Parts: sequence; structure tokens; C-alpha cells
Amino acid sequence: MPQSPNSEAPHPAGLSRRGLMKSAMGLAAMGVAGLSRSLFAGEPPRLVPFRRPERTGLIRRGRIRQALAAWCYTGENGAKWTLDQLCQFTKQSGITAVEVLDPKDFPTVKAHGLVCSLTNSHMFVKGMNQRGHWDECLGKIRSAIDANAAAGFRNVITFTGFSDTRKEGGGIVSPEEGLRNCVEGYRKIVGYAEKKKVTLCLEQLNSRDPAEMKGHPGYQGDHLDFCIEIVRKVGSPSLKLLFDIYHVSIMDGDVIRRIGQCSEWIGHVHMAGTPGRNEIGSDQEINYPAVLTALLKTGYRGYCAHEWLPTRNAEESLTEMIRLVDI
Repeated sequence: MPQSPNSEAPHPAGLSRRGLMKSAMGLAAMGVAGLSRSLFAGEPPRLVPFRRPERTGLIRRGRIRQALAAWCYTGENGAKWTLDQLCQFTKQSGITAVEVLDPKDFPTVKAHGLVCSLTNSHMFVKGMNQRGHWDECLGKIRSAIDANAAAGFRNVITFTGFSDTRKEGGGIVSPEEGLRNCVEGYRKIVGYAEKKKVTLCLEQLNSRDPAEMKGHPGYQGDHLDFCIEIVRKVGSPSLKLLFDIYHVSIMDGDVIRRIGQCSEWIGHVHMAGTPGRNEIGSDQEINYPAVLTALLKTGYRGYCAHEWLPTRNAEESLTEMIRLVDI
């Protein structure tokens, strides 16, 4: 016969309704007592409402991994910040990297929890296109590789060099010979870079603008195709192209199409406004959001470094440009 509503029907787990009610009341009493003890003791309640963490810094989307090239914002350039001050700004902005640094700068970078996304080696006048400069260049590249490997950093910058280095004790080299020398010279070091898990980034530079550090008349690797041919012939994952959007726009143009054509060889990216190597805002000719969108479509996930000279308050300019490319 059916049981009455007040009967002690067994619960599936073996407890009666009355037992369940007693257990629930006991747990509630324990909770109230615990909360009361906590409040009267001056302790915070054990249960607090969920709060979504607030965003910090300037980065919101983060699809573009931004970095700051130190030489543009330290010393006599731009902001005249110290490296420590630049690192403070970088960290507060939500950016993770500074670059174009020497290994002696690594402790400062690491003290701020940042990485060096591109390390110096030899400079751009004496490069790998002339055999007479190989010993010097290869020695500096090897030292930079070792420093990067020890610090856990990845990229090292390298250059073709000038075609005429008679003032520096070298000679004159034709484009054909310069290309052959670069290929042969880089093959002497890329195996070591592969072993150390470091990537050499060969930069194209424009030779049209004669202003200091805005162009480099006489630089042999001034066209994209020349540099790509070196990277392609060396055929190592440890030699990539440093695609400087500013230099490419001046020498070759057609930047978005060029990104698609050479995407498999791009290892690093630099950004600056054309003309003038200044801010990358709307008062210059490169549409950076469009260019960087095209870059992302290729699958590129490396760093894109701000390498431009501010014409106004550096902190204000950087803040605006960092937000502009956070697409």
C-alpha cells in the first residue's frame, strides 16, 4: 500500500527525508557560525563575489607582438630615456620586448621581466658581402649567438654590408660577387646558429634617403629580391629576412603583395613611417593596420618592432602608435 507523506521512505542513498533535513540544517548552522566567527574576528568572509580582472597597459588584442627598438628612444634619440626608463615604459605598456641591444644590456632587460627580441652583431657598413670582413663579422655573429643562447633569446641581426668599403680597409664588390660571398659566408655560421636555436635576421636597408639613420646610400642589400635570394640559397631555418616595412616601402613598394610573396622567409619585422622614419600614424603613407592585417594572414607570429624617431613627446607618440597597431 502507498505510504503517507510523513512516512520515513528511504532515500536512494539510504537516508530518510528527516535525516537529510537534519543534515542540511546542521550544515547551514555550521556555515552561519563559521561566517559569524569570521566577521567577529575581523577576518574577511570566506566567500567573495567573482570580479573580472581589470586590463592593464595599452595592449587589448595582442595579435601583433610588439617590441620597441631601443636606439630610437634612448641616448640622444627621441625621448633620451635611459634603457631602464625605456624598459619601465615597455613593461607598463604591456609589451614584452625591447631590441637592437648588445648582450651587456641583457641584465637590465631581464630585471624588468622582458626579452631582447633582436640582438646586435656586426654593423651594416662592413658585412658578409666582402670576404675581407668575414673574420670580423663571423666573430661578432658567433658571440651574439652565444649570448642569445645563454639568455634564452632568439634573434640576431646581420647585414650584407656596403658595396664599397675602401674607407674601412675593404674594397669594391659587384652585386653578383656580393651575393655569392653572402651565401658562402652565411653557410659558415648557420649550422652553429641551428645548434644554438638562434635565428640570424638579414635586414634590407634603403639606399635612397641620405639622412643619417634614415637611409644608407651604398648598402648592397637595398632591394628585397637580393636579400631573399641570399636567404633562399643558404637554405637554413636559422637565416631569415628582417622585413623592414619602412625600407621596403622606399625601395620596392607594393608592401602588402611583397609580404605575401616572401612570407616563408620573414623572421622579424620593423615599423616606421614613410617618409622620414617618424611616427606611423595617419600623416604618412603606409596604412599600418592594413599591412599588419595582411602579415597576420600569412601566419606570421614573430615580433613587430617600433623603430621610428618621435617628433613630439615620445610617451604620447608611443602610446598612440602602440594602440594603432594593436589590431
